[in-house]
Amino acid sequence: MKLRPYQHDAVTACYDYLRTKTGNPCIVLPTGTGKSLVIAQIAADTVQRWHSRVIVLAHVQELLEQNADKIRRLCPSLDVGIYSAGLKSRDVANDVIVAGIQSVYMRAPEIGKVALIIVDEAHRIPTGDEGMYRKFLADALLVNPRVRVIGLTATPYRLSVGEICGEDNILNGVCYEANIADMIRDGYLSPLTCRAGTAEPNLDAVHTRRGEFVQSEAEAVMDEDALVSAACQEVVEKTRDRRAVLVFCQGVKHARHVAACLSALTGEDVAIVTGDTPASERAELIARFRGETTDLFQAQSPLRFLANVGVLTTGFDAPRLDCVVLLCCTQSVGLYVQMVGRGTRLCKGKANCLVLDYGLNVVRHGPVDDLRIPKKGNGGGDGEAPAKMCPECRCLIHASYRVCPECEHEFPPPKIHHDTSATNWGIMSDDVVECELDVTRTTYAEHVKKGVDLTDTTIPRTLRVTYHTAQGPISEWLCPEHKQKWLNFEYMKWWRARSVLPPPRDALTAAEAGQAGDLAETLRIRVVSKRDGLPKITALKTAPKPLPTEAGIRAMGSSWRPGQRATRDDDLQF
Repeated sequence: MKLRPYQHDAVTACYDYLRTKTGNPCIVLPTGTGKSLVIAQIAADTVQRWHSRVIVLAHVQELLEQNADKIRRLCPSLDVGIYSAGLKSRDVANDVIVAGIQSVYMRAPEIGKVALIIVDEAHRIPTGDEGMYRKFLADALLVNPRVRVIGLTATPYRLSVGEICGEDNILNGVCYEANIADMIRDGYLSPLTCRAGTAEPNLDAVHTRRGEFVQSEAEAVMDEDALVSAACQEVVEKTRDRRAVLVFCQGVKHARHVAACLSALTGEDVAIVTGDTPASERAELIARFRGETTDLFQAQSPLRFLANVGVLTTGFDAPRLDCVVLLCCTQSVGLYVQMVGRGTRLCKGKANCLVLDYGLNVVRHGPVDDLRIPKKGNGGGDGEAPAKMCPECRCLIHASYRVCPECEHEFPPPKIHHDTSATNWGIMSDDVVECELDVTRTTYAEHVKKGVDLTDTTIPRTLRVTYHTAQGPISEWLCPEHKQKWLNFEYMKWWRARSVLPPPRDALTAAEAGQAGDLAETLRIRVVSKRDGLPKITALKTAPKPLPTEAGIRAMGSSWRPGQRATRDDDLQF
């Protein structure tokens, strides 16, 4: 087995992080891009190059078996053991141990000293001080205070708490991230095509608890007869040429209702998998769904439809799956990505994976390559997600598209006031997007690049100006402290167009003056954006310059008076 280029880059980036930083890195790879092989390479290097032991943690048996298999196939000479009650194995003395967290979280002293802990599906690590992962890692540190942790995930965020990497978290930073759009472009993942259902739920009366829809209320809405009937009829119509259709349902009762309806419409066997499905039955149903032979003496027909309730989101590998039906609603961007990601694996004869969304999830969270990432302490980002539906073919596309790529419907030009908002522009389209936006407020802050020593006063700071609009926050950076004269000149020209005060020569004073009200209010901006580029402000409209505040005058020096030129050397000398 050989690593793909991006997998090799991920491993290299991880080692660079471990060598140059004191924290614990996280590798972000989309579903279907081979996290198991990356884990196998790191585990093999740990044993063979650094002569140390490693433990790989996961939360479901399928992941344990996948990871152990990949490690053994990559390096057959490695001593690999498994610690899992469900798999009836409790190996503790091997160089590489693949362990179920439920079985091993109290057993770190029994496992003994390891140099590296690898966590698969690392988004399951809680950010607080409790939980099984926390317990195991705390005990492992007692055995070896120098132990390091590497996390791998497709979704580096958690519902209600935002990103999983942070200064006070177990994982401290993303060392490598592969974009799903790039993986599709380079032929490593199957293309996705998405349609909104003609039948949509009314979720207005559904409450939210801990950042997620209340399950009982959401199931009652999604299980309404009219919605189920219309959705199932449409699913049957749109999947006539599909080989494997995975349906995500809102609850067990809902799954039974959906399965019965699909079976009645197609005459086919529609199976259901839930958390209560016995392991042997679940394995048989999944094998049939994959098109595998389950019984040597009694052939079982392949399953084309498989309904499930929240159990086939991780550790489930069915490459022939070419349609994902979201007959459920979620406020968890991670769960949404995991569900859609089931269909991205490549398979011979598979042109793409069709996603049918009946829970408004794509509009809520955005396209999978341009997600609305939840902020820390908040169940979602600011505003709505950057997605819209074509009124002609109901294709769900990025908000920046001006022409539907499926049916060529032309959308009206963008207006000043927008009903949808995006924080990342044009990432799914080569078209240049240009529009004017009203500014609701403007904020100012001193900005320092990530990784810069904050105590080093010789490094220039910049002034970050953020315009808050219905399309999301859009920022520009100005350079009052930079040594390049043309950057200083641009900053001074910008400042003098907005204030009667002379331009401060440091970013902090400028930010404080802006926050105090010494700069003219920005009313509207014109923004241009194109694929893979940040939004660029090309023009703006401001209110008249305000009278200087007392705080602003004090910042300029006690001898300065309105109408007087600055005593500082704020003119550039050429």
